[in-house]
Amino acid sequence: MSVLETHQMAVKDSAAYANLARAQHELEVVTSINRLVAWDQETMMPANGTAIRAEQLQYLSGLVHERATDPKFGDLISACESETGLMGDPIIAAGIREARRDFDKATKLPRDLVEEIAKSSSLGMVAWKDARAKNDFSKFLPALQQTVDLNRRKAECYGVADGGELYDALLDIYEPGMTAKRTEEIFGPLREGLVELIGLVEAAPEKPDLSVIGQNFDIDAQKAFCADVCKAAGFDFDSGRMDLSTHPFCEGVASGDTRMTNRYRPDGWAESVFTALHEGGHATYEQGLPKKELSGTALAEAISLGVHESQSRMWENFIGRSKSFWQWGLPLARTMLGDSIPNDLDAIWKAVNVVEPGFIRVESDEVTYNLHIMLRFDLERAMIRGDLACSDLPGAWNERMKNDLGLTVHEDRVGCLQDVHWSMSAIGYFPTYTFGNLFAAQMWAALGKDLPDRDEQFSRGEFGPTLAWFRDKVHQHGRRYGAEELCEMISGSKIDSDFLLRYLTDKVKRVYGM
Repeated sequence: MSVLETHQMAVKDSAAYANLARAQHELEVVTSINRLVAWDQETMMPANGTAIRAEQLQYLSGLVHERATDPKFGDLISACESETGLMGDPIIAAGIREARRDFDKATKLPRDLVEEIAKSSSLGMVAWKDARAKNDFSKFLPALQQTVDLNRRKAECYGVADGGELYDALLDIYEPGMTAKRTEEIFGPLREGLVELIGLVEAAPEKPDLSVIGQNFDIDAQKAFCADVCKAAGFDFDSGRMDLSTHPFCEGVASGDTRMTNRYRPDGWAESVFTALHEGGHATYEQGLPKKELSGTALAEAISLGVHESQSRMWENFIGRSKSFWQWGLPLARTMLGDSIPNDLDAIWKAVNVVEPGFIRVESDEVTYNLHIMLRFDLERAMIRGDLACSDLPGAWNERMKNDLGLTVHEDRVGCLQDVHWSMSAIGYFPTYTFGNLFAAQMWAALGKDLPDRDEQFSRGEFGPTLAWFRDKVHQHGRRYGAEELCEMISGSKIDSDFLLRYLTDKVKRVYGM
């Protein structure tokens, strides 16, 4: 019996479950309004709307929190927990378990703190945009300090397990069950392997020619090309849209409404298509969740940001940077953008897989990318601990960039001001990007076993079977399973850096002729 059929039967047979499902749907409607207003701030809102938008988001966040913490909501969950028939079904029990988790976490936060964080985030994003544009960290420092202070208060409300730290409570928001200590343990061997791999690249006799992807093209043509690529990958434009924003993102507003953004520059056609594939991966996951039928229930929501990121990195890198993808994509690019792109598959494939340390995380190659994440993890953890003063962030950032990637940062706009996350109060978020890469590598190995002809399919522009595989293995389950539990179900192993290191080593050797 499918998840939907099981849910429908439970609604029919249990008044308690039917009432809970109804309350969850109503909460989802209010939450979706909040998401829509936040999306508009990043895409369409005029500059002078900043002050009232902050108040709108403050009010809406408070309203959502009020609904989510209503004692009657807790009573509905308790009523379901007391029904043996419901808790005996693993699918329904998982949904109730996650509803309890959400309710218990929400009730630990006072409404005034939730509203203060929402308002601070709204104003913080505006301050970040201004500081980034003017390359002036001092304009963002007050907002950053407030973000750190509010997140400490938030973590204190959630509480910390014995032997843990405040950062654990923040990381758990985005990657349930993960801790800072375990993150360190996962990142350690990965860092060693990546440093070794970078050393191989530096000594390689063959270097890709980046000029083959350096042409300038009309922005509208790039938008059309990116849209066609996302459509081919399975993004449903009748249930979503793609717009512009300073920092590309995806927002699953509600059932039938998934929105993503991209950014473009005349000489960045390759970068724009990978960003589109990245956000498109998030978007196809959102569109694959059973939101229409199970609106508001945990069974219709993403498991974790690590799993969410596995879908975006899968489409951006594992698929989008494969040679078979460009067998299909190169002729399309030459048709839509111009034949000044060399008709040289091998050269294009090598160019889009070059390993070269850079300042910007979102433009980084697959090998150096995770070093950017580890830097951010260490610095935000230090700020929450109080080991790093917010005012000292630029210096600490620049020192790490020099030590980790050999780069000297001359402008904060390409240093500590490049990411939007801290401005929007998202501390504990960054590690999920690397978790996503690790999950993706393990899923990629499993996909290869189940679809041994995937490369032939990609070369013909046939991505449907791969999307269907992810619909079956990941999307349909919502939050029924934990992230590592699902990873183990798919790949036979919990999170393990060996999968990613093997994949990257094999690709680097092929690209660099080793």
